[in-house]
Amino acid sequence: MLNIFGPNLSTVEGSQWKKQRKITASCFNELTNEVVWTESLSLAVDMLHYWSSKTSVRTTADDVRTLSLHVLSKAGFGKSYPFQGHDTSMGATSSVLSYKDSLKEVLDNCVLIMALGTKFLSKPWLPHKLRRVHEACVAFQRHMASVYIEEKRALEDGRVSERNLLSSLIRASNEEAEASNERTGKNSPVGLTELEIYGNMFVFNFAGHDTTAHTLMFAIAFLAANPLVQDWLSEEIQQVFKNFQPKEWDYRDLYRLKRCNAILMETVRLYTPVPVAKWTEKTSHQLQVGNKTIIVPPDTMVIPSYAALHTHPKFWGPDPLVWRPQRWIEKRNGIDEVITPQRGTFIPWSEGERSCPGKKFSQVEFVATIAALFRDWRVSPEPMRGETSEIARERLLKLIETDSAQVLLLQMLHPERAPLRWTKR
Repeated sequence: MLNIFGPNLSTVEGSQWKKQRKITASCFNELTNEVVWTESLSLAVDMLHYWSSKTSVRTTADDVRTLSLHVLSKAGFGKSYPFQGHDTSMGATSSVLSYKDSLKEVLDNCVLIMALGTKFLSKPWLPHKLRRVHEACVAFQRHMASVYIEEKRALEDGRVSERNLLSSLIRASNEEAEASNERTGKNSPVGLTELEIYGNMFVFNFAGHDTTAHTLMFAIAFLAANPLVQDWLSEEIQQVFKNFQPKEWDYRDLYRLKRCNAILMETVRLYTPVPVAKWTEKTSHQLQVGNKTIIVPPDTMVIPSYAALHTHPKFWGPDPLVWRPQRWIEKRNGIDEVITPQRGTFIPWSEGERSCPGKKFSQVEFVATIAALFRDWRVSPEPMRGETSEIARERLLKLIETDSAQVLLLQMLHPERAPLRWTKR
């Protein structure tokens, strides 16, 4: 289903998977993470300016999706866009799809594209909405092809181009092919094909867009319902950055934001965006569970119970259903440190050799955004008529619990029902 633009890490097996994993993993490096850090800070500042200009914000979920899309645009393709709030961007349409518009259309309709296929969507008799989706697929691939051709020319001319995931993927593929040819003495194409590069770029965007956006939505909602946690979080951010403005913040300070990271870990513990499935491929596998041996047959899909694992009292204490980020922090010589869970008890990015290659990417984006939002500002639920602040917070917590469901990914279904208010500290 994920072979929309070409074979990729999610659809190949065996030696092909090992080759693709090796090449793609090299692209998620510290250079990319610095771009993610800088772009996330800039967009979060603009998003906060938009939110703080309104008495009540109902577009949080839509706005964090925009932020996530723009971070992917910059880090993935080297294209930067200013933040535009959902209310101000509604109704803006164009007959010619830009790169950003085509990517947004593809990601918004990825389930439809995977179910029907691009060949079917190209039928001229389909309704305009479906034809628009097909146009987005064509435009997105055209934009990728344009960058691909330019990067190939830069390689041939010995020029250094701006590094982003797509250009890094092309260069890493080329370097792998050259290294292999030197080892074997053969001139055979063993890097990624053009379609494999397109396929992996789609999966990077598909896997990194709504996952981070939904996690940000959950975290902001939880923080709005927990003002004391906001104070605890702001204390750290102010200590790390003092009076420096976000544009002056150093990427290396990411590793000092332990409480920001704890907010992320606690949020994905309770609200893991997507339960990753594993396959036994062509051989059976033996599992030892206590004194019992279980044989999992070939070609079997296995999906761990993330909810049970991430809320087991044995691993998470007597209050495993409570959102409490402080559980992730322990003091060592008077310094906050993030605890490392027991192996196999915390797997929101999966685990082992097939763990998510974009884990660090998502962590950098989340931490930078949260730090920019909560250093000098606080958020609270907008009370309904007759409500106290305490009752409004209880209502928001109830909404998170009862209004969240799996729609491809785990998400809040109607976050607009709990409008938020941003105020200066």
